[in-house]
Amino acid sequence: MARDSAASVARPLRVGVTGIGIMGSNHARVLAELPGAELVAVADPDTAQAGRVAEVLGCQAVSDHHGLLELGLDAVIVAAPTHLHHSVALDVINAGCSVLVEKPVASTVEQGREIVAAARAKGVTLMVGHVERFNPAVQAVKKAIEGEELLSIAITRVGPFPPRMSNVGVVIDLAVHDIDLIRWFTGSDIVEVQPQTSSAMAEREDIALLQFRTASGVLAHINTNWLTPFKARTVHVATRKKYVIGDLLTRQVTECFDYRPDGSYSMRHLPVAYAEPLRTELTHFLDAVRTGGTPPVSGEEGVASLEIAISCLTERVEAAARAKVRRAG
Repeated sequence: MARDSAASVARPLRVGVTGIGIMGSNHARVLAELPGAELVAVADPDTAQAGRVAEVLGCQAVSDHHGLLELGLDAVIVAAPTHLHHSVALDVINAGCSVLVEKPVASTVEQGREIVAAARAKGVTLMVGHVERFNPAVQAVKKAIEGEELLSIAITRVGPFPPRMSNVGVVIDLAVHDIDLIRWFTGSDIVEVQPQTSSAMAEREDIALLQFRTASGVLAHINTNWLTPFKARTVHVATRKKYVIGDLLTRQVTECFDYRPDGSYSMRHLPVAYAEPLRTELTHFLDAVRTGGTPPVSGEEGVASLEIAISCLTERVEAAARAKVRRAG
């Protein structure tokens, strides 16, 4: 279980995945190919789906995470629906297994904090699956702005309505990625939130324009929706001396710099590594499990980003209530 003696470091870590939808299937695929890991089993209530994935990858299939825990694992990937994260993660942690919980870490901040506290008390590794941090284009943007005085960040994450039915809207499903990136790029907490959301085609919000200010004074903006017929993922970062543009889909990163009085400037394309973000994320997670070190996206960071995302929804509701009172008066 969790962290064995130093003698166990040489053996592959025994890992399972619970929740074999699109993301869980991808986790399983990467783990099956990853040196230092043994994909022992996958779990899903849809036993036919779990069986198909298990057959392709050469592992066992079980119906739920309890079945996984009976197999003596070192770590479990929780890719089940968000509303199950809390109960499943606590079961995994209490069994002494390390855990990577897909974003968002939980449905509520309180649940997220309970997961963090349980992992700390049990002494197991907890990582939150904010995979966008491991996108090579994001890594290139991060490197380009290191040491710079950041002024503003604008992120666009739009696309068509997802084929799967979701129990969350675009803020929790999509914008939470970019809230995490804003906090990571700036190394600063978000202290002001100004959200605008709308439910144009769905029961929950499917359009969100979110504005933020960080404690360090950086202004940030997120544009996200499920109404655009094509996917777009871009990051624009303005600093005192340069302007960096990253396309997270094509993985092209451009830097504008050397501004001149006549309005001209220099431009260059920055090198971007070739790597699968999920593979990089899982490699870092397994390294943290082996060494007992802090994972790149800690449970505390996952909870902090979730708290900001939820505040975007509650602030909008409260603002609408205040406006209604003013109109009534």
